[in-house]
Amino acid sequence: MSLGSSLLVKPSENKLIQQATPAELTETFGQYLQKALDGVSAQEKNVHKMNDLYLTGQVDVTQVMIAAEKAQLSLQLTSQVRNKVVEAYQEMMRMQI
Repeated sequence: MSLGSSLLVKPSENKLIQQATPAELTETFGQYLQKALDGVSAQEKNVHKMNDLYLTGQVDVTQVMIAAEKAQLSLQLTSQVRNKVVEAYQEMMRMQI
């Protein structure tokens, strides 16, 4: 799953977002995050599957390395997004009302 391609909002979806309640937007954002995490998990599982296929001689080492690098980059991106979310949360908690 490509995280970048799902960040684009279509014009028809933009109207729905503007009319949505905060609770609906939170649910939509939560679903987006869940799909992104599921995609990262699927890439990790794919790496394990590719390793098994490599051990049985069914795939080339380059395919295994490409799958491993994709999974690593996805995991790094997920980690950086998590760090930014935590940082934003901490900044909001420091705000004085």
